[in-house]
Amino acid sequence: QVHVVESGGGLVQPGGSLRLSCVVSGTSFSTYAVHWYRQTPGAERELVASIVGFGITYYADFVKGRFTISRDNVKNAVYLQMNSLKPEDTAVYYCKLTQVGITYWGQGTQVTVSS
Repeated sequence: QVHVVESGGGLVQPGGSLRLSCVVSGTSFSTYAVHWYRQTPGAERELVASIVGFGITYYADFVKGRFTISRDNVKNAVYLQMNSLKPEDTAVYYCKLTQVGITYWGQGTQVTVSS
């Protein structure tokens, strides 16, 4: 059974940093593309960042220059380093694994940016 577990969320002041982790078990992690999404109440989930293949990355415009996605295929983990956080970054952040015909989601971790 595949498990996708996010952690690292919390309350941080504007301008602060957080590092989210997504740890995967039960599957061959290195064969998946991994994505971070976020969602606020009443809104659709939006793609934040992705990492595929041998480290090819994608970032949504609203996080470029502030967030960095990385992966450790030995630890079966993906990280999202979030710097210069803004109140509008407040959301539940989700980790998603994709492969042709297969998708797994984690349960999410809350990030709150507030003074």
